[in-house]
Amino acid sequence: MPGIEGKVVAITGASSGIGAATALHLAGRGARLVLGARREDRLDAVVAQITAQGGSAVGAVVDVTRREDLRRLTDTALDRFGRLDVLVSNAGTMAVSPFDELRQDDWDAMVATHITGLLNGIAAALPVFRAQRSGQFVNIGSTAAYTVKSPQGVYAATKTAVKVLTEGLRQESGPDLRVTLVSPGFTDTEGVGKGAAPDVAAALLRRRDEIAIPPSAIAAAIAYAIDQPEGVDVSEIVVRPTAQD
Repeated sequence: MPGIEGKVVAITGASSGIGAATALHLAGRGARLVLGARREDRLDAVVAQITAQGGSAVGAVVDVTRREDLRRLTDTALDRFGRLDVLVSNAGTMAVSPFDELRQDDWDAMVATHITGLLNGIAAALPVFRAQRSGQFVNIGSTAAYTVKSPQGVYAATKTAVKVLTEGLRQESGPDLRVTLVSPGFTDTEGVGKGAAPDVAAALLRRRDEIAIPPSAIAAAIAYAIDQPEGVDVSEIVVRPTAQD
């Protein structure tokens, strides 16, 4: 199924930021959405906005660190729409801090969300895609995987893992599947600085206000990758503000 219209797209981290912007953008292009996030109220609001505008969407409460939640997301797509065409693995956390603060719970959260969560999504969707002999993974990385800046060492490491896992999956995907890495630079989302050390959070928020691009820019990049003709795989897209070095 070429293009976007009619495709069934599941998105994690869909209650705000890039996930919500992508859901709204794709719904406007005729996609059928299965949206997953932890915050049920925010998720319901996104679903309601899409349906009010004539789009098609259903929500499922999903914590990507739980295997069963990702299976429920893919099962919801199959039960509601009979197929799954794209999984956008977008859920993320940016609780950055200097190593000396030893915030191991935050380290664990980033590993669990970005690495384990990504693998849980792959495990849930890959058998579906194989059975259909079609499907696309869109994994959300970060420019932190290309340039490491203090104090983002752990965050950068997990996003580097996303980049490596995506490339490994692409190499194993075969001719029927597509695998895309979309790596945003500084983007204006509520997650910037959330959970970070106070001084780090303040610096990140200042920088966000100075240069950040809107989530809609990332949504458009994701749509571009999905919209390609059959047999065309956009393997990697980096989207950053012009002011970001």
